[in-house]
Amino acid sequence: MAQEDRRHSPLVIGLILLGVVSRLIPHPWNVTPLTAIALFGGTYLSKRWAILLPLAIVALSDLALGWHSTIPFTWGAFAAAGLLGWRLRSRPSPARIAASSLAGSTLFFIVTNFGVWATQTLYPKTAAGLWECYVAALPFFRNSLAGDLGYAAALFGMYALAGSLRLAPAGARAE
Repeated sequence: MAQEDRRHSPLVIGLILLGVVSRLIPHPWNVTPLTAIALFGGTYLSKRWAILLPLAIVALSDLALGWHSTIPFTWGAFAAAGLLGWRLRSRPSPARIAASSLAGSTLFFIVTNFGVWATQTLYPKTAAGLWECYVAALPFFRNSLAGDLGYAAALFGMYALAGSLRLAPAGARAE
């Protein structure tokens, strides 16, 4: 294991646990921190973890939730969100984080609903059927967008706050 990976192991494990638990506990449809975790991992962890982190979360939680026909689409969309985090590495500003979160939500919506249309029998395999699938999924997109933006603000904000705190060494006296 690379030095950087060892140094970030507790963070990676914590993010995986947060992601898995968030998918298993009751929550509004599509309101999970997965896209935010993928963006965060892509930004601050090794490039390997940008892909492995979201895939580990969905693999572990899908073991409990069950396998489904859209797995390649959902897993791919979350891995792509990790790749979006790579773009944030150089300058992770609030505006760029928000834009990347919006891009991740939109990408997830487009890819996964295409997967629903392509692999299930809910909609006719026509352009009109694909459009119907996307329109029916708009309430889920609203939830994804709200969750992704909120969780991204929380994750990146807490990380920035933790980095800005300068704690006095143990035994130092306050003046």
